[in-house]
Amino acid sequence: MLMVNIHDAKAHLSEYLKRLEHEGEIVLCKRNQPVAVIRPLPAPRGSRAVGLERERLKVPQAFFEPLPDELIELYEGRGS
Repeated sequence: MLMVNIHDAKAHLSEYLKRLEHEGEIVLCKRNQPVAVIRPLPAPRGSRAVGLERERLKVPQAFFEPLPDELIELYEGRGS
């Protein structure tokens, strides 16, 4: 664990972020009092494949048909 005052962290942020991998976490201090902790994010679990549901998802033809005028009027605030 590395303890760093905020002023020093702002001046050398990129350097401290490089060290974060080895240190595990950085404790930010204000006047030598801890106020926050910086930790590395966990590694992504893996990439997600696109289109996994392609064969299971069926969009009905009615989805592509125009909405009824009454419904459009309601969305536009003209209906009652």
